[in-house]
Amino acid sequence: MLLAGCITALVTPFDERGELDLDAFTDLIDRQLEAGVGGLVVAGSTGEAAMLDEREYRALLRRAVEAVAGRVPVLAGTGLSGTAATVARTRLAAEEGAVAALVVTPPYVRPTQDGLVRHYEEVARRGGLPVVLYNVPGRTGCDLLPPTVERLSGLEGMAGIKEAVADAERMRALIGLRRPGFAVLGGDDASAGEAMRLGADGLISVISNAAPALTRQYLARGEPAPELAELIALAGVEPNPVPIKAVLAALGVVRNVVRLPLVELTSRHRPAVDALAPRLARAERAARENLS
Repeated sequence: MLLAGCITALVTPFDERGELDLDAFTDLIDRQLEAGVGGLVVAGSTGEAAMLDEREYRALLRRAVEAVAGRVPVLAGTGLSGTAATVARTRLAAEEGAVAALVVTPPYVRPTQDGLVRHYEEVARRGGLPVVLYNVPGRTGCDLLPPTVERLSGLEGMAGIKEAVADAERMRALIGLRRPGFAVLGGDDASAGEAMRLGADGLISVISNAAPALTRQYLARGEPAPELAELIALAGVEPNPVPIKAVLAALGVVRNVVRLPLVELTSRHRPAVDALAPRLARAERAARENLS
């Protein structure tokens, strides 16, 4: 399993009633594959995993695995606050055909570094899937530190890390721990160019939902196109995935529907979305032509 390049953390499309829209999900996946992404994440935080029930979670994974048909790795977000629950969710993902589990540090409970080691050891040992560690302390209240990653990186079943802390020294330290079979992936769109220059293997991206070819180009060149830079800024104005869903809706890809407690993008940001969407679409088409 090669984890590298642009890996898209997929949004979860809903219809006008707030139910899963699996047809739109398939179309979104097809757009990603046509642009040459290196992998897909289903039911991560961008996919509103906390708002999905087990039936919906299974349906999304099943559809993704069918649509991808082995062309790129399909990762499943399986991290929960408790270790036993995370193991159970990881087993479920394995049943539905995911090839790896993206396991965020346990939200809210704030374990120690020793607790994190034991948590990830259990998930790797009992979950049935290779584990990609996921560190995003701004969301979880828990920071997986590089010395702890070093303790984990050599263990059987550890496939890599998604690091969302936008700090060059942190990324440099993690890249120093890289070995065959353990990938170091950025988890922050804005700092991805710098991470790639430092030697990261790739990026698990939010913005690539709307502009996968432009994001691939960004990773190769180290600097985003102007339209992509605007998208990166816009993606951070309200909680993820609210802005990216608004952009995708303006592009005609998914409906602008999120589940509570998230709400649609506030009206003051709508003009920026409407102004960006046609320019982003043109730039994405040009990027696809250049990549083909």
